[in-house]
Amino acid sequence: MTSTKSSAPSCARSETDPHAGVMHVRHRHDSEFTVVGNHLAQHRELSAVAIGIGVHIQSLPDGARVSIGKLIERFPEGEVRIARALRELEAAGYLERRLGRIASGRVVTRTTWYERPGALPVAADAQPVPADAQPASADAPAEPEPASEPEPAQTSQPEPEPADSLAAELLAGLRRQDPRVLLSERDVRRLAPAVRTWLDRGASPVQVARTLTGDLPVGIIRHPAGLLRHRLTEWLPPVLPAAPPSAAKPDPLQNCDRCDRAYRAAEPGLCRHCATECAA
Repeated sequence: MTSTKSSAPSCARSETDPHAGVMHVRHRHDSEFTVVGNHLAQHRELSAVAIGIGVHIQSLPDGARVSIGKLIERFPEGEVRIARALRELEAAGYLERRLGRIASGRVVTRTTWYERPGALPVAADAQPVPADAQPASADAPAEPEPASEPEPAQTSQPEPEPADSLAAELLAGLRRQDPRVLLSERDVRRLAPAVRTWLDRGASPVQVARTLTGDLPVGIIRHPAGLLRHRLTEWLPPVLPAAPPSAAKPDPLQNCDRCDRAYRAAEPGLCRHCATECAA
């Protein structure tokens, strides 16, 4: 009797085997490593190129150049794919590119990388929590907390309306020109005095609105009030010089009452010739 032999290898894993997927060989990095959150490494909407470039940017030190030209020199992907990946990261909130003017007057692109979009930034001098720090034992008696006096109830009062209605309406209407310039009522009240200074210096409301919304940075504007405050302060126009005195207007034309000759005088009467003859 012949025996039946299976062609499948004896070491083949089943589809239900938890070890059928990737197996990690762990290594503890003590230097030259980058911490990357799974929100980026396992992002469901970013492409593989965008995730790879995002991890690369996060591993770079502050001040490193991450322009499309520099990334083309570093990676084999072409300009189109790298530019598309940067737009993906920008739309997801990881990357922010803004146009700014340096001291020499040249316009440059300022790039900001957010390791966790929407999270509060960590202070540079923040100290990490030591690994051996253990929470207090549940069996240890808890120290009684000092009795705190009840705080007086605070009644919320409506915030005052801005005194300058023209400046407030100008600021509130900026979002009609660009929806990204959306200000809160508090921002409008704080910026209204600066807008009034521009108006007092001869700038029309149309000129102020055009200056505040012109050449805005590409992408998401996270702090529109801060951007407008910078422009209102740094781009403040000088006080208009006094208007030159207007030239004296000539006297109007008059018709002589005697010879009907035209002559210039403030009041009607006789021309110089007739006045001389009458005086003689």
